[in-house]
Amino acid sequence: MEKAEGIVIKTINYGETNKIITVFTKEHGKVGLMARGAKKTKSRLSAASQLLFFGQFLYQKSKGLGTLYQGETIEPLRNIKADIFKMAYAAYIVEVIDKLTEQNVRNPFLYDLLIRILTYIEEGVDPEVLTLIFDVKMMGPAGIEARFDGCVHCGEETGPFSFSVDRGGYLCKRCAHTDEHALPMSAAAARLLRLFKHIDISRLGKINLKPETVKEMKRIMTVYYDQYSGLHLKSKRFLDQMASFEQK
Repeated sequence: MEKAEGIVIKTINYGETNKIITVFTKEHGKVGLMARGAKKTKSRLSAASQLLFFGQFLYQKSKGLGTLYQGETIEPLRNIKADIFKMAYAAYIVEVIDKLTEQNVRNPFLYDLLIRILTYIEEGVDPEVLTLIFDVKMMGPAGIEARFDGCVHCGEETGPFSFSVDRGGYLCKRCAHTDEHALPMSAAAARLLRLFKHIDISRLGKINLKPETVKEMKRIMTVYYDQYSGLHLKSKRFLDQMASFEQK
């Protein structure tokens, strides 16, 4: 029998009464578990088999799916679950984690990143900005890391910069001609993307960014991820629909 701290990042209904859940654990990485009878109203596994359940799990390991026996809450994340916008961002974050991690591979960095980001959202920090930070931090694990520390062509560290999707990073003014399709960017966006890459998420202070700067960074990250990540996420489409609705 295994005991692990973790959070449910994916759920699938299985048959009339069961669920298959994916738990991203601190001790063992991503684990697939069968929650037998979890769809029954009075099941003791009902809460523990919900998306974003954060707690301690007791389960039996197996070569395939393990079996969930118990889940005890660490943090209910009530504010996230009560807000459709916060929930949408959280759903996107855990779907990315699910897509970019392998079964049974421990990853303390990603686990800490996930829990801290969700905790900040729960505490009321802007989920849109937190998701941007998350996307920048996930470039490495996704194998698509871009250069935000200077010009990808000559190494110049002083702006102004544009962003080259093709070259995978910043281009300074002198080198901008090497990519006619490079995206223009403000000094604030260039500075913040660099900051997001290096910031210790546990030391994140107050966030107060201009909407136009956030929009600019989101565009850059979306275009870059669409080009290189290979991710096609239901949660991302929903976020885009919500953003479109808000603008209208």
